[in-house]
Formats: sequence, C-alpha cells, structure tokens
Amino acid sequence: MKLLTFSNCISILLLVFAFFFYSHTYPSTPSLMAEQSSKSIYDFTVKDIRGNDVSLNDYSGKVILIVNVASQCGLTQTNYKELNVLYDKYKNQGFEILAFPCNQFAGQEPGNNEEIQEVVCTRFKAEFPIFDKVEVNGKNAAPLYKFLKEQKGGIFGDGIKWNFTKFLVNKEGKVVDRYAPTTSPLKIEKDIEKLLQS
Repeated sequence: MKLLTFSNCISILLLVFAFFFYSHTYPSTPSLMAEQSSKSIYDFTVKDIRGNDVSLNDYSGKVILIVNVASQCGLTQTNYKELNVLYDKYKNQGFEILAFPCNQFAGQEPGNNEEIQEVVCTRFKAEFPIFDKVEVNGKNAAPLYKFLKEQKGGIFGDGIKWNFTKFLVNKEGKVVDRYAPTTSPLKIEKDIEKLLQS
C-alpha cells in the first residue's frame, strides 16, 4: 500500500511539473491569444530607403512577399532576377514585393541607403519597393521581423538564417508561409497565384 501511495505521489508531482512547464512554455491567456490573432503586418509602420514612414496598411488587400536582401551575397543575382520576373508578371494583379536590406550575414550589405538604392536600381533593375536597412535577428531586430518570425518560425528555430529568407503574406495581412534563402523565388509562384485567386 505504501508503494502504491509513493508511486501515486510521484505521478502527481510529474503531472504538476508537466502542466507548469507547458503553461509557461505555451501561454494561452485569452488576452495573449487575442493579441496574436488580431495582429497583421498592417499594424506596422516601416521606413523606406529615403527614411520616410510607410504604413504597411498601404498594401492592404495585396499579396506580399517580404524578403531580407543583400547586394553582395552568392544568392543575390538569381534572387533579384527571379524577384523581378515575379514582380513584372503579377504587380498589376495585386502582388507586391517588399525588400529589406540587411547587413547581419557576413557583412554582405555594407552600404548606406543611398548606395544600396543605387546598386539595387541600376545593377539589379529592381522596381519593387526597397526599404530602410534593418536588423532581422537579435535584440535590435525590426518589430516587423520579430512579428514575421513569431508567425512563421524556421525549421531550426525562428531566427533568420541568411539573406533572402522570404515570407508570403495574404490579402488580409497574415503570414501564410516562410521560405528558406535557397528557395528560388520562381518556386513560390504557384503559392502566389493561389493567394491572388483567393
């Protein structure tokens, strides 16, 4: 009888510990759940490449691909080329690409905003909007990127792994998918088409 009581006590203690751990790891208070479900990218204001405030609500009703870009990365040429193809094909159908330069990965976007704009517009012929240089990881990560990572974590943690990580956002401003830096923009085309048709 003492053995049964001891094992029951151990079981109860383990259950209490498991509940405590789960409730602190995955909080589910109604206010937190409401806050998470009500947020969209439209709640954010960012700076464009010239330093002007831009409300992402200006893109309401559009399908959006958000990309952290760099001018001196091994993925730069192919990504800009394919992003331009997608933008040219779908920009008149309600599709937008928002590019955020970032220098956090091997210092591959070292220029200031003016230099970045020059390179992106002349060398890569990008016509889609380029925004202010941001940090995407760490304590100084841009609020938009904190939100994006909360909505769609990566395979090995939420952090952005490299340049050209891509987030696909639907017409309601909700993040619906995340793509690795090595995912070709053209491989995302079918997902973009589905959202444009919805």
